Amino acid sequence: MTTNKTWLLIDDDTAFLEVLQRALKRQGVEATIATSQAEALGTLSSRSFSRCVLDLNLGGESGLQLLPELLHRQPDLGVLVLTGYGSIATAVEAMRRGAINYLCKPVTVSQLISGFDALAITPELRPEPPSVEEMEWEHIQRVLNEHEGNVSATARALNMHRRTLQRKLQKHSRWRN
Repeated sequence: MTTNKTWLLIDDDTAFLEVLQRALKRQGVEATIATSQAEALGTLSSRSFSRCVLDLNLGGESGLQLLPELLHRQPDLGVLVLTGYGSIATAVEAMRRGAINYLCKPVTVSQLISGFDALAITPELRPEPPSVEEMEWEHIQRVLNEHEGNVSATARALNMHRRTLQRKLQKHSRWRN
Protein backbone atom coordinates (compact mmCIF):
# COMPACT_ATOMS: atom_id res chain seq x y z
CA MET A 1 0.00 0.00 0.00
CA THR A 2 1.63 3.23 -1.13
CA THR A 3 0.63 6.56 0.36
CA ASN A 4 1.79 10.11 0.22
CA LYS A 5 3.55 10.64 3.50
CA THR A 6 2.43 14.03 4.84
CA TRP A 7 -1.20 14.48 5.81
CA LEU A 8 -3.15 17.22 7.54
CA LEU A 9 -6.06 15.97 9.68
CA ILE A 10 -8.74 18.56 10.46
CA ASP A 11 -11.52 17.66 12.90
CA ASP A 12 -12.93 19.22 16.06
CA ASP A 13 -12.83 15.85 17.88
CA THR A 14 -9.33 15.75 19.43
CA ALA A 15 -9.63 12.14 20.63
CA PHE A 16 -10.60 10.98 17.12
CA LEU A 17 -7.69 12.93 15.62
CA GLU A 18 -5.16 11.41 18.01
CA VAL A 19 -6.37 7.86 17.36
CA LEU A 20 -6.31 8.46 13.59
CA GLN A 21 -2.85 10.04 13.78
CA ARG A 22 -1.45 6.99 15.63
CA ALA A 23 -3.11 4.56 13.21
CA LEU A 24 -1.69 6.42 10.21
CA LYS A 25 1.77 6.48 11.81
CA ARG A 26 1.65 2.66 11.94
CA GLN A 27 1.07 2.81 8.15
CA GLY A 28 4.11 5.05 7.67
CA VAL A 29 2.12 8.27 7.27
CA GLU A 30 3.19 11.43 9.09
CA ALA A 31 0.04 13.32 10.09
CA THR A 32 -0.39 16.73 11.67
CA ILE A 33 -3.65 17.56 13.43
CA ALA A 34 -5.73 20.74 13.54
CA THR A 35 -8.95 21.19 15.51
CA SER A 36 -10.29 24.41 13.95
CA GLN A 37 -10.29 26.35 10.70
CA ALA A 38 -7.85 28.93 12.09
CA GLU A 39 -5.45 26.25 13.33
CA ALA A 40 -5.65 24.41 10.00
CA LEU A 41 -4.87 27.54 7.98
CA GLY A 42 -2.00 28.42 10.31
CA THR A 43 -0.53 24.94 9.99
CA LEU A 44 -0.99 24.96 6.23
CA SER A 45 0.86 28.25 5.90
CA SER A 46 3.89 26.92 7.79
CA ARG A 47 4.36 23.64 5.91
CA SER A 48 3.28 21.67 2.88
CA PHE A 49 1.03 18.60 2.87
CA SER A 50 0.16 16.09 0.19
CA ARG A 51 -3.20 15.01 1.59
CA CYS A 52 -5.84 16.38 3.92
CA VAL A 53 -8.71 14.72 5.77
CA LEU A 54 -11.33 17.40 6.44
CA ASP A 55 -14.32 16.96 8.73
CA LEU A 56 -17.56 18.43 7.43
CA ASN A 57 -18.59 19.87 10.80
CA LEU A 58 -15.83 21.76 12.65
CA GLY A 59 -17.40 22.79 15.93
CA GLY A 60 -20.33 24.45 14.23
CA GLU A 61 -18.29 25.78 11.29
CA SER A 62 -18.61 24.20 7.86
CA GLY A 63 -15.66 22.27 6.48
CA LEU A 64 -17.10 23.02 3.04
CA GLN A 65 -16.39 26.71 3.63
CA LEU A 66 -12.76 25.88 4.47
CA LEU A 67 -12.21 23.56 1.49
CA PRO A 68 -11.70 26.24 -1.23
CA GLU A 69 -9.27 28.16 1.02
CA LEU A 70 -7.19 25.01 1.61
CA LEU A 71 -6.96 24.42 -2.14
CA HIS A 72 -6.21 28.08 -2.81
CA ARG A 73 -3.23 27.93 -0.45
CA GLN A 74 -2.01 24.53 -1.69
CA PRO A 75 -3.51 23.72 -5.12
CA ASP A 76 -1.95 20.23 -5.24
CA LEU A 77 -3.46 19.21 -1.89
CA GLY A 78 -5.70 16.15 -2.13
CA VAL A 79 -8.67 16.73 0.20
CA LEU A 80 -10.97 13.97 1.40
CA VAL A 81 -14.09 15.06 3.29
CA LEU A 82 -14.92 12.77 6.20
CA THR A 83 -18.21 13.17 8.03
CA GLY A 84 -20.72 11.65 10.37
CA TYR A 85 -23.45 13.72 8.68
CA GLY A 86 -23.48 12.14 5.24
CA SER A 87 -25.87 13.30 2.56
CA ILE A 88 -25.88 13.31 -1.21
CA ALA A 89 -26.17 17.10 -1.28
CA THR A 90 -23.06 17.64 0.83
CA ALA A 91 -21.14 14.97 -1.10
CA VAL A 92 -21.92 16.72 -4.39
CA GLU A 93 -21.05 20.12 -2.92
CA ALA A 94 -17.75 18.81 -1.51
CA MET A 95 -16.77 17.42 -4.90
CA ARG A 96 -17.84 20.63 -6.63
CA ARG A 97 -15.59 22.61 -4.28
CA GLY A 98 -12.58 20.41 -5.05
CA ALA A 99 -12.61 17.38 -2.73
CA ILE A 100 -11.33 14.19 -4.30
CA ASN A 101 -13.62 11.99 -2.21
CA TYR A 102 -16.27 12.01 0.50
CA LEU A 103 -16.56 9.27 3.12
CA CYS A 104 -18.93 8.74 6.03
CA LYS A 105 -17.70 7.83 9.50
CA PRO A 106 -16.88 5.33 10.79
CA VAL A 107 -14.08 4.31 8.43
CA THR A 108 -11.02 2.16 8.84
CA VAL A 109 -7.55 3.51 8.12
CA SER A 110 -7.28 1.30 5.05
CA GLN A 111 -10.62 2.67 3.76
CA LEU A 112 -9.35 6.19 4.38
CA ILE A 113 -6.09 5.56 2.55
CA SER A 114 -7.84 3.88 -0.37
CA GLY A 115 -10.37 6.76 -0.39
CA PHE A 116 -7.62 9.00 -1.72
CA ASP A 117 -6.98 6.60 -4.58
CA ALA A 118 -10.61 6.48 -5.70
CA LEU A 119 -11.23 8.59 -8.76
CA ALA A 120 -14.94 8.93 -8.13
CA ILE A 121 -17.54 8.10 -5.56
CA THR A 122 -19.13 4.75 -6.34
CA PRO A 123 -22.15 4.58 -4.07
CA GLU A 124 -23.63 1.24 -3.16
CA LEU A 125 -27.21 0.87 -4.28
CA ARG A 126 -29.68 0.21 -1.52
CA PRO A 127 -32.36 -2.44 -2.01
CA GLU A 128 -35.08 -0.17 -0.54
CA PRO A 129 -35.93 3.45 -1.39
CA PRO A 130 -34.97 6.18 1.09
CA SER A 131 -37.39 6.97 3.89
CA VAL A 132 -39.35 10.21 4.06
CA GLU A 133 -37.05 11.36 6.89
CA GLU A 134 -33.96 10.70 4.74
CA MET A 135 -35.46 12.56 1.81
CA GLU A 136 -36.35 15.49 4.08
CA TRP A 137 -32.77 15.51 5.43
CA GLU A 138 -31.33 15.50 1.88
CA HIS A 139 -33.56 18.45 0.94
CA ILE A 140 -32.61 20.40 4.08
CA GLN A 141 -28.91 19.78 3.38
CA ARG A 142 -29.26 20.91 -0.23
CA VAL A 143 -31.00 24.16 0.77
CA LEU A 144 -28.54 24.70 3.65
CA ASN A 145 -25.64 24.40 1.18
CA GLU A 146 -27.33 26.81 -1.22
CA HIS A 147 -27.42 29.34 1.62
CA GLU A 148 -23.79 28.62 2.67
CA GLY A 149 -24.75 27.20 6.06
CA ASN A 150 -26.92 30.16 7.08
CA VAL A 151 -29.70 28.61 9.20
CA SER A 152 -31.95 31.70 9.14
CA ALA A 153 -31.82 32.03 5.35
CA THR A 154 -32.36 28.28 4.98
CA ALA A 155 -35.39 28.38 7.28
CA ARG A 156 -36.89 31.23 5.23
CA ALA A 157 -36.28 29.33 1.97
CA LEU A 158 -37.93 26.22 3.43
CA ASN A 159 -40.82 28.31 4.79
CA MET A 160 -39.99 26.95 8.23
CA HIS A 161 -39.43 28.63 11.57
CA ARG A 162 -35.71 28.95 12.38
CA ARG A 163 -36.06 27.13 15.73
CA THR A 164 -37.85 24.23 14.01
CA LEU A 165 -34.99 23.90 11.56
CA GLN A 166 -32.42 24.07 14.38
CA ARG A 167 -34.26 21.29 16.24
CA LYS A 168 -34.28 19.11 13.12
CA LEU A 169 -30.55 19.68 12.61
CA GLN A 170 -29.78 18.92 16.28
CA LYS A 171 -32.01 15.84 16.29
CA HIS A 172 -30.35 14.48 13.18
CA SER A 173 -26.83 15.11 14.51
CA ARG A 174 -27.65 13.15 17.70
CA TRP A 175 -29.28 10.41 15.66
CA ARG A 176 -26.23 10.04 13.34
CA ASN A 177 -23.61 9.97 16.11
